[in-house]
Amino acid sequence: MCRIIFLFFAVLLQVVPSPSSAAPLPLKRGVGLHEWLNWSPLKKDGSYRWPPYRSVGEWLSGGRPLADWPKGDPFQKIRLLGFDFVRLTVDPGPLLDSNGPRRQQALKLLSDAVERLTRAGLKVVFNLHGVSQVPAYDMTILYGGANSQGVFRYRAMVKDVAAMLVKHGADKVAFEPYNEPAYYPCDANGTDDWQRIMAATVADIRSINRALTIVVTGACGGSITGLTNLDPKFDDENVYYSFHMYEPHSFTHQKADWENGFFSGFPWPAKTGTPANVIEGLRAHMLAEGLSPLQQEANITRLKPEIDDYFKEDWSAATMQARIEEAVTWADRHGIAPHRLFMGEFGVMRMSTDGRSGAYDADRLSYLQTLRSIAEKQGIPWSVWEYSNPYGMSVIEPKGPAVPDQRMLEALGLSAPQ
Repeated sequence: MCRIIFLFFAVLLQVVPSPSSAAPLPLKRGVGLHEWLNWSPLKKDGSYRWPPYRSVGEWLSGGRPLADWPKGDPFQKIRLLGFDFVRLTVDPGPLLDSNGPRRQQALKLLSDAVERLTRAGLKVVFNLHGVSQVPAYDMTILYGGANSQGVFRYRAMVKDVAAMLVKHGADKVAFEPYNEPAYYPCDANGTDDWQRIMAATVADIRSINRALTIVVTGACGGSITGLTNLDPKFDDENVYYSFHMYEPHSFTHQKADWENGFFSGFPWPAKTGTPANVIEGLRAHMLAEGLSPLQQEANITRLKPEIDDYFKEDWSAATMQARIEEAVTWADRHGIAPHRLFMGEFGVMRMSTDGRSGAYDADRLSYLQTLRSIAEKQGIPWSVWEYSNPYGMSVIEPKGPAVPDQRMLEALGLSAPQ
């Protein structure tokens, strides 16, 4: 009898994979899907409309006429572009604003959304992506420290989301519970609060399921610096480690934050242009838009220090490679393979029609191709920001017929179906 029992468990151990043979959800090339389930609609009194979240029709018609979109399943079209997954960003506010049956109602809507995406052949990185529209539920709920009531409430909500996601199968979904946490400073003077929050959250999710892939992020806005400050002592084989790459920010986010501001035309790499070239381009745009000489000089004066700094830093493929290597070196030090790093966001604002913001196409596309290639050579999966929006970082053209930016797809190593 003992021998029979022994043989039974021996066979069982061969059938059930051990944690050491596990692996995270395979991901390769993804795109952020941000405008659908983020910014859940509000009522006039500033509270969430209920049931929460946008329908697909509301999402598609939010920034352009619905007639601009081609007929058919919009999610199958994402798959046909060559993306194998979406990073689905979700407003956690309605979940934090509810409990019991009401929370389950919101979770059912999100579960249906995940089902629709996976049915279209896409894997899903489900990202809780805090936004600021309802102050009681913006990301400041997390910033009272690891032992704050806000963090405890958020972690309890995360467990409910994890329980919903595991029903879809660990072969289809991954869970990213935080986005760009702003615990600063990013050096030894900082607290260990984010380390404690992230470790506790991993434990929370693992109490629900051992196989669900978790996407972990560092503090400091989810940057490489924030990631390399983490101690991944909570690691297991079903964990990805995320970083966002918008460096240099002065290139990727060329947009003025002052009235009548112009901030555009920085070259990539920096050595392909000069400060004088940038200023000349700005003057041409400002003149075409009718700015007075006084307004033009005010813009140049405000932007000149940033122009000078950009060229002094001399960003190039080599400096970008070195930055990514910081993440790879950190991973290697902790016994984590590079393919378990995850470049969860990257992108460049395209030049606006009036020249007030963004990069010229040649520079934007060169940057995207360079960064994408560096990540892929290390085996790092990536998710570009984002699928469709009118603000400058978009796979779908921001105006007119909702067709892909073909040159952007080519820079990403993809192509639109003919």
